[in-house]
Amino acid sequence: MYPQFPPGFRFGMSTSAYQIEGAADAGGKGPSIWDTFTARPGAVRHGQDARVASDHYHRYASDVDLIAEAGVHDYRFSFSWPRVLAGDLDFYDRLVDRLLASGVRPVPTLYHWDLPQELEDAGGWMNRDTAHRLADHASALVTRLGDRVRDWITMNEMNVHTLYGYALADHAPARGLGLGALPAAHHQLLAHGLAVRVLRTHGAGSIGVAQQHFPVTAASDDPADVEAAAIFSALTNWTFSDPILLGDYPDELIRAGVGVPEAQLDRDLELIRARLDFYGVNYYEPTMIEAPKAGKDYSGVLEVDIPADMPFSPVPVKSDERTDFGWAVVPAGLTDILVTLRDRYPDLPPVIITENGASFHDSPPGPDGRVHDERRISYLDAHLRAVSDAITAGVRVDGYYVWSAIDNFEWAAGYDERFGLIYVDFSTLERTKKDSWFWYRDLIAAQPRN
Repeated sequence: MYPQFPPGFRFGMSTSAYQIEGAADAGGKGPSIWDTFTARPGAVRHGQDARVASDHYHRYASDVDLIAEAGVHDYRFSFSWPRVLAGDLDFYDRLVDRLLASGVRPVPTLYHWDLPQELEDAGGWMNRDTAHRLADHASALVTRLGDRVRDWITMNEMNVHTLYGYALADHAPARGLGLGALPAAHHQLLAHGLAVRVLRTHGAGSIGVAQQHFPVTAASDDPADVEAAAIFSALTNWTFSDPILLGDYPDELIRAGVGVPEAQLDRDLELIRARLDFYGVNYYEPTMIEAPKAGKDYSGVLEVDIPADMPFSPVPVKSDERTDFGWAVVPAGLTDILVTLRDRYPDLPPVIITENGASFHDSPPGPDGRVHDERRISYLDAHLRAVSDAITAGVRVDGYYVWSAIDNFEWAAGYDERFGLIYVDFSTLERTKKDSWFWYRDLIAAQPRN
C-alpha cells in the first residue's frame, strides 16, 4: 500500500523561521529584509505580513508534539538571523530541547532568506562582508547548540533567493539587477563555505546544504530554444551546485560575472568546495524554456515574471495536474533530477530530499473535525515513489522531508497557499491535523524497522 524504503531511511518535516515564528519584536529582534518587503504596498497578496505568521514562537511546544506524534525522525527548521543577532538564543535552546525530548532529531538551517535589514543596508549579499557575517552567525549558533545539534544545513535555495530577490524584484530585497546579481550568488556560496569551516572547527557531526533543483527542458528542438534552456539551467541549477561539488562555475561567462579577481576566486572556490556529509535537494516542479519570441506575452507563466531582456523565457510545463499554486505535478521530474545529479557529480554525497510538497487551498475542518486533502496525499505518494525509483536507479537517498509541517506565510503569496500537513486557522491560530498528516504517520509506521 505504501512505498517502501531501505532500513535507516529518515522521514522528516520542514519549515522556516520567517514563515512560521511570528513574534516580530520579541527579544529585541530587529527587522529582516522580508519585514521591509512586506511593508511595501502591493508586494504581498492582500497586503499580508508575517508579524504573527503561525505564532510558532509561542506555540512551539505543542507544534513539536504534533510533529513528533507523526513518528518523524527529523525536523528541519531555520534560525531567524535577526533574532539571533539580537541575542535571543533562548528560544532555540527550548525548541532543540523539546525536539530531543520528543525523540526528534533537530536539523537546523543557518540561513533561509531572512537577512537582517541592517546587513542589507550595508550592501546585503552584493557585499562580500555579508558572507563573513554569516560565518559569525554560524559560530554563535554552534557554540550555543553544538552540544545537542548534530546535523546542520548552511543555506537554503541560494538560486531562488538570487533569482527572485536580486536578479528580479518579486522577493525581498527586490533589487532587480538582472544578470548583475551574480555577485550575490557568489557571496552566498562563499558564506556556505565559511559556515562549513566554522561548523567543522566546532566539531559538527554532519553538514549539508539545501538546494532547489529541477529538470530544465527546451520547448522545442530549435537550436535557439535548446541554447536558452542550457543557459537557464546553468544559471539556476549548476551555478549553485558546481562550485560546491566540482569546485568551479559551469560557464566562463558566469565565472567572470561574479566579479571576483581570478586569484581570489580560486581561493574562494577551494573553500566553497568543502566536504559535505549530505546534499539536500528541494524539488517542486520542472521548468520548460524557450528563446524569447518577439511580441509574445510571457506574464503569468511563473509566479514571477522574467524581464524581456533575459536570454530565456519560461513556458508552461505540460502536465495533467497542477497544484492550486499553479505548479505542474510531475513526480518523474524528481527521479530525473536525482539521476542527473548522480551522473554529473561522481562524488555526490548522500542525498536528503530537504523539501517536497504541494499547496492546495484546503478547506477548514468540516463537521467531522477533519481536513480532507486527498490531492496532497496523492502528490506525496507519487513523489515518494519517484524517490524510490531513483534509489532503484542507484542514487543514494537517505531521507525525505515534507514541506511543510504546518501551514505558513508563503512569502509574496501571503496566506493563500497552504503546504502544511497541519492546518492553521490564521484567525484563531488553532491547529488541525490534515488527512495527509495521518497518511504520513501511517507511511512511516509501515516502513521496515531500522
